[in-house]
Amino acid sequence: MRAYGNSTAHHGITRRSLLVTATAVAAAAATGAPALAAPSRGGQVPTLWREFTRTPYTHPQIPYVGRAGFRGGATRFPRRPVVADVRDYGAVADGTTDSAPAINRAIAAAGRAGGGTVTIPPGTFRIDDLIRIGYDNVVLRGAGSGRTTLYATKNLTELIGPYGSRYGGTKSSWSWAGGLIWLAPQARWDSLVAAIKAQAWPFEGWTGNKRDEWETLTAIEPARQGSWTIKVADPSRLRPGALVLLRLTDDPTHTLLQHMAGGGPGPAAYYWDDKTKLLSYVPHEWPVRITRVHGRTVTLERPLPLDVRPEWDPRLTTHVRELTGSGVEGLTLQAIPTPQSPHLLDKGYNGVVLQCAYDCWVDDVSVRDVDNGFGLVAASACTLRRTRVGGRGEHHPYFCREGSHDNLIEDFTIEERTVPAPADTQLHGINVEGLSSHNVWSRGDMQMGTFDSHRGLPFANVRTDITVNNNGRHGGDASAGPLFGARFTHWNIRVTNGRAGLVKIDGLAPYSATVGVDEVKEFDQIDVPDFTGDLHARLELYPTTDAVRPRNLYEAQREL
Repeated sequence: MRAYGNSTAHHGITRRSLLVTATAVAAAAATGAPALAAPSRGGQVPTLWREFTRTPYTHPQIPYVGRAGFRGGATRFPRRPVVADVRDYGAVADGTTDSAPAINRAIAAAGRAGGGTVTIPPGTFRIDDLIRIGYDNVVLRGAGSGRTTLYATKNLTELIGPYGSRYGGTKSSWSWAGGLIWLAPQARWDSLVAAIKAQAWPFEGWTGNKRDEWETLTAIEPARQGSWTIKVADPSRLRPGALVLLRLTDDPTHTLLQHMAGGGPGPAAYYWDDKTKLLSYVPHEWPVRITRVHGRTVTLERPLPLDVRPEWDPRLTTHVRELTGSGVEGLTLQAIPTPQSPHLLDKGYNGVVLQCAYDCWVDDVSVRDVDNGFGLVAASACTLRRTRVGGRGEHHPYFCREGSHDNLIEDFTIEERTVPAPADTQLHGINVEGLSSHNVWSRGDMQMGTFDSHRGLPFANVRTDITVNNNGRHGGDASAGPLFGARFTHWNIRVTNGRAGLVKIDGLAPYSATVGVDEVKEFDQIDVPDFTGDLHARLELYPTTDAVRPRNLYEAQREL
């Protein structure tokens, strides 16, 4: 069951009216005339929106996220021809037969065929192993989240082995990695599992377990944040449609990290050198497709998220082969009921994870009684739509980490837990960390949890049009550095319990915006800003209840 519809009509404002309003606001800003309010229920248009329509790609507080998600925010996913039914490979909907081998055989057959849809009919299918999607253009489709159930009986510790942290200690990395439905390119998944079994705890991203699986394609000339084109030294190895990594290396004085935090005296005075976990995330890697090569000028499918400066040794590079064009649809993953584990000791009853995936998706999928719900790990340009986390309660309902960028999570629900939280457990919420940027959470119903940052300087992310019972807590090691970088925006957030923590962020996030939030106050976990001095953060239409127009910042940006 979903929380909201796909259309914006239920908000009293259509896509056409959003476009008309945005155009009118932009025209008013250009002529100096009074801006028109959106034609819906007497809402108010903030000054920040007027400013944004003039400079959408370079606004100092609001990031441009209008291209977030699968294929730049496509509203429909591909309907690939059916090439396999799991029953033909031995799956049985009796709730007792282990159907994981049959499902994985059907997926492998679809991969060998060059892609297609693997169908799972209504019923309950027991799985005693994880489900792996490692082939491009393969879709695993159930009959609907209310009709097809995969009943998972084992956790990732049992199936793969203990997974320690590369930063030391006794933590279980299954607390933030891996899924019982795991979308990752086959070779990358194989190398990750081999490293885990060898207890050589890996890096998880686009350049391999040791971050050494890449080579330079070309150097890049200086460019400004927001530019859609770059000039390269050598275009001979570039082609339209190719996915490349933009690689930026920090300098000894950490000016790249300062830039991610908005620059100025506060970030300049911050002590970066002892933030060892944060420093492990650089060089910074941003995957993007090339749309055009004309001489030495290369056009990208999204505008640059940061400046490109010569002191950061900017270059385009190769990467491990991505998973692309694949998805999971129309099913529920039900984990065998177990108590929630103590904090950071999760066994790995995890839901759906996308890793080293680009232009992939999840639609109409629920997970229940899991340790962690939906994960994006070094995943970019993916969409999670109509997803739901429920059952006994979980550690991370949603996590977005290890340099994940340009993803869209919309029409999502975090249900209230069905049993009280055990002692020594933690509840987070919609997490973002590890230099992840330009991700969007839109149209959400959070019956528990919070807007979690696990430090690691995430920047330029948007949460919009969300109702939240703000009762979770954020995490993050001190060695991971600041909670927020620049250009975080919280827009039209309905807080049902009056708690400010990590929702009203004008006192925490530099060069960021809080627009249209209910009246809230600080209690429970209270944070102090990481940076000294003026944060250059903006607060508008506070306190309000659902009055800001446009109501949904992401959808309005899509219409510009």
